Amino acid sequence: MSTAAAIAPAPLPPLAVKSRLNAPWLLSAPALLLFTCLLLVPLALTAVLSFQVFDHATGVKNSFTLAHYVAVFTDDYYHSIFWRTFWISALTTFICVLVGAPEAYVLSRMRSPWRSILLLVVLAPLLVSVVVRAFGWSMLLGPEGLVNQLVRAVGLPPMRILYTEAAVVIALVHVMLPFMVIPVWTSLQKLDPGVEDAALSLQASHFTTLRRIIFPQVLPGVLSGSLIVFGLSASAFAIPGLLGGRRLKMVATVVYDEYLHELNWPLGAAIALTLLVANLVLMLSYNRVLERSYKKSLG
Repeated sequence: MSTAAAIAPAPLPPLAVKSRLNAPWLLSAPALLLFTCLLLVPLALTAVLSFQVFDHATGVKNSFTLAHYVAVFTDDYYHSIFWRTFWISALTTFICVLVGAPEAYVLSRMRSPWRSILLLVVLAPLLVSVVVRAFGWSMLLGPEGLVNQLVRAVGLPPMRILYTEAAVVIALVHVMLPFMVIPVWTSLQKLDPGVEDAALSLQASHFTTLRRIIFPQVLPGVLSGSLIVFGLSASAFAIPGLLGGRRLKMVATVVYDEYLHELNWPLGAAIALTLLVANLVLMLSYNRVLERSYKKSLG
């Protein structure tokens, strides 16, 4: 018998091989069960509800209908609400990228203790309730708020900011900015400073170094932050409800009205699922476009 054959491990019995193959599924079972109970089951129940008939006299009936989806896809009222929701979400994401990416770059170049102080400032909005922040912005942007007091102080007429799209965007940027800064800052932590120094030592300009070295490295962080900000902005409820008022509707506020004011649960479920699907389509398309750009920049 050869030495290799003598030290070769004995083959595992079929039962041991099967248990080893099933080990990942068994270890993941608690998380999968929790995911199913808390996400998939409610989504399935909401989908079933969206196809049921609603009667204002008797309520929800156990009958199949597509009338709610037909209303969502054909009524100009819902078209304008979805357009407003995605427009505000896209603008919020764009501003967060313009502000958050440079802020993350500055944060990554700072030294202790200033880095910790600035990081705490960035994360501070997450420590306060969204409702409290929305009320704070309503006081600042109101007719007698601090902003209009400063406008009057310089001799200009007061501006109507509260209950407009501008107020919603301002508050959403304040709330969503940490979700852009942290992913970009995490990507910058993986960047070797020696690469940037090498590019500068080879007479590359700061702009070229930023464009050719730093930006391709932080693009995954920008992508992650953009997807998070856009998704959270499109489904935001407290800020549009408190700063947009009754006239400036977004999808989340319409769903709330259908559920609690009109009691038309099937229509509210149909609007919510339409928002979910539209969000997924837009975010996946955006992800694919940016990934292609990232691969081209590396290639």
